Amino acid sequence: MTSLYLLIPISFVFIVALLFLLYWSIHAGQFDDLTGPAESILLDDDLSNKN
Repeated sequence: MTSLYLLIPISFVFIVALLFLLYWSIHAGQFDDLTGPAESILLDDDLSNKN
């Protein structure tokens, strides 16, 4: 029972930190372009191989 007095506040702090990180990542634009990086691998820009 005494371990719950320690684990419940730790889990609450952990949940608050995760919610803050989710809020920050949404407002920082981390989820704005989800298809761009996936499609960029298909583009052929071998400019460094030109002699």
